[in-house]
Amino acid sequence: MQDLYKIQTSPICNPKSIIQGENYRFCVLTPHMIRMEYSESGEFEDKASQTVLNREFELYPFQVIEKEDSLEILTDYVHVIYDKKPFSSYGLCVHSRSNVTNWGNVWHYGDDLSQRKEMLGGTARTLDEADGAIPLESGLMSTAGYSIYDDSHSLLLTEDGWLEPRKKGNIDLYYLGYGKDYLLCLKEFYQLCGMTPLLPRFALGNWWSRYYEYTEDSYKELMERFREEGIPLSVAVIDMDWHLVNIEEKYGSGWTGYTWNKELFPNPERFMDWLHNRGMKVTLNVHPAEGVRAFEDGYEAIAKEMGVNIEKEEKVNFDGADPKFIEAYLKHIHHPNEDMGVDFWWIDWQQGLSTKIEGLDPLWVLNHYHYLDNGRKGKRPLILSRYAGVGSHRYPIGFSGDTVISWESLDFQPYFTANASNVGYGWWSHDIGGHMNGKKDDELETRWFQFGVFSPIMRLHSSKNEFNSKEPWRFHPVSHQIMSRYLRLRHQLIPYLYAMNYLSHKEGLPLVQPMYYQNPNDWNAYQVPNEYYFGTELIVVPITTPIIKEVGEGKACGWLPKGIYFDFFEGTIYEGNRKFTFYRDLENIPVLAKAGAIVPMAELEEAKSNHTGNPANLDIRVFVGADGRFELYEDDGETFGYKEKEFATTLMELDWKENCTFTIHGAKGCTSLLPAERKYTLRFTGIKDTNDIQVCLNGYPVEHTKTYEFDKNTLTIILPACKVESEVKVEFKQGGILAENPIEDRTFSLLDKMQIEFNLKADIYHIVTSKESVAYKLGDLQALGLSPDLLGVISEILLAYGH
Repeated sequence: MQDLYKIQTSPICNPKSIIQGENYRFCVLTPHMIRMEYSESGEFEDKASQTVLNREFELYPFQVIEKEDSLEILTDYVHVIYDKKPFSSYGLCVHSRSNVTNWGNVWHYGDDLSQRKEMLGGTARTLDEADGAIPLESGLMSTAGYSIYDDSHSLLLTEDGWLEPRKKGNIDLYYLGYGKDYLLCLKEFYQLCGMTPLLPRFALGNWWSRYYEYTEDSYKELMERFREEGIPLSVAVIDMDWHLVNIEEKYGSGWTGYTWNKELFPNPERFMDWLHNRGMKVTLNVHPAEGVRAFEDGYEAIAKEMGVNIEKEEKVNFDGADPKFIEAYLKHIHHPNEDMGVDFWWIDWQQGLSTKIEGLDPLWVLNHYHYLDNGRKGKRPLILSRYAGVGSHRYPIGFSGDTVISWESLDFQPYFTANASNVGYGWWSHDIGGHMNGKKDDELETRWFQFGVFSPIMRLHSSKNEFNSKEPWRFHPVSHQIMSRYLRLRHQLIPYLYAMNYLSHKEGLPLVQPMYYQNPNDWNAYQVPNEYYFGTELIVVPITTPIIKEVGEGKACGWLPKGIYFDFFEGTIYEGNRKFTFYRDLENIPVLAKAGAIVPMAELEEAKSNHTGNPANLDIRVFVGADGRFELYEDDGETFGYKEKEFATTLMELDWKENCTFTIHGAKGCTSLLPAERKYTLRFTGIKDTNDIQVCLNGYPVEHTKTYEFDKNTLTIILPACKVESEVKVEFKQGGILAENPIEDRTFSLLDKMQIEFNLKADIYHIVTSKESVAYKLGDLQALGLSPDLLGVISEILLAYGH
């Protein structure tokens, strides 16, 4: 195969880390990770596999105790005991010493860990036709402190970039003994199996997708409507009707196709140029299973190369086990379309797991070679495809499949997304809004949009039905307004998301993480399956059930770790180390920022366009109450230049405890990639209003505009444009004072909207505004005989902070 399809691997262990006998071999990769092999023939495997690329780890100290009939290997965290015979439940065991227990947890060879309640779930191949929860495969982590990854059945990567089967019967296991240090487990898993690639920047914007028979004119008209609405889009997804679908019966199904339907798109190159000129990238859907048939534009070229009879119109069969076919398929079928303007492909394989090579999944073949091929001209590659097992994180982005439109489907997706990080799979793309069936439900769709903005990839999608589409203006005016605002917010968040994209690639930190990653020893972190970290600064608790009519609010159960937190939208202050039932109207979902959080965003006006590049102006959200630090990472967004240090970083620091200052240190690195000047809007949430502020540019006072929003506890400072290399410092001269929640105002606003008796509203408001303690107020509210949710929504306001 071409050099393009050869990937860099380092599959040979450090010889000093190996303990080997005639039929067994152990390798101490890290103090937590042990490779364990058994071979009747005494032949062991040193090639990379489909999953494992690197075994060349740093040498760590370990102890070996060997006798004639036994072997023990000890690290600081793992104790292997082996009888030197064929692996068996009584002859091979591993004791885990971790932050879970001392030397208590023991794995015996053959234990089926997938059935253990301690295992933390991973992900699944697809959500096709799911209407709510589905079973998940096991992840790499366990509350018991250990897990096993079995690589015995994966194929091997050859030097020429192709695959070959392993020797049958050989055992190749990896013991992962990380206790509850889940982030370390993930980091070393990435070291073993390859890091998650850096996504191109455009992938983090809004994607428009619909299974629908568009024409060039109707698609342009739709994109113009989005522009008029000020709703940004970064990716145009054209589903299968871009190609010929109604074909002669002798050729079979029209599901597979690679030739543009010129009746719908008379000039594909012109159409894609039009989209590119509006700042959008293009991806096309393909179903490769039927191979290449005689009606296709590229048929003759691929047929010649594959040696099939062109005169008889013999089909070129799809053959994922033939490297010659894969190369010809990419060269003759996909490259011409890419030359016309296709940026990447949506690979929609649904036809099973089998090929002519035993154990080779055709989906894995498509993902691996399509991904590598897409980067052949020096751009960062990208595909949209389904999950093909552990190691699939190397081929982003994941298409999760065709879900049923229902509250149950929405309710499962936050948990499903966060848990995928347990197998290192951080870039799921869901059909936001649901794909098929169901009914029109403005509230459901609005909540799905809100989750979508705070999910890895925001891709709207729906099935082929005249009435099922996700244009915001096709919903109730209130939903229309909220959906549009959230879609703009997604593009505002791109600077933050791109910095998280880089952390995912460089440090092995997925954008979406279960709460127990940062709080592994707190039982509460495991009891909030739909709550997750969204990058380093935010916690999200999506609302995935209908609004409670009596209170006019939806609710979501959550938990906040120790500390002070602020509602991202409204500025409400919360004291952590507690469970909460969060209530929100349709306008927002609970998104919480910890004290010290810094979230750099694009300015709103700039986010109304399709532009996803490094923004000209930044709107920086700063949440006071603790020290904080954020490094904004920026590069060209498209190439591999970052590997040659072609990127810029801008450090932002909040020094709250000692000096009460916020500093934007000048951008460093390849600043030519940034605009020459930037205007900064700084929003400090949680601080009490003050005029005793000094703002300096490179050490000299500078003019600025200051406003304060009492209902959001937010002080805003707007600075004039300055060079990106400049240092900006804001000092609160008398120190910062934490704001107080406007309890009375919030209670009045909430009660005013409720559909309940006027006298009851007055009674509740009288109690809340009385001078009694919170405990007395809660007692008096309970005495009114309020429903649980009415009491709950008032209690959240009273108990959020400081009581």
